[in-house]
Amino acid sequence: MTYLISLVIGLAVGVAYGLLNVRSPAPPLVALVELLGMLIGQQAVDLAKRQFFSPSPHVAHAAKASSIE
Repeated sequence: MTYLISLVIGLAVGVAYGLLNVRSPAPPLVALVELLGMLIGQQAVDLAKRQFFSPSPHVAHAAKASSIE
């Protein structure tokens, strides 16, 4: 659903630009490459957070066990 909303909003902005005879602020290929870079960067941060900052299962289990007692 999020992708559909993004697509509809993007189409609406494109139509508005067309009606106002305004060019996109960035060349289309450059904008797509930038978006790809943003996506890769976001995924890399999420992966690093899970890899390095998630508590190990043993620590999570010990914390849960101590809160029950």
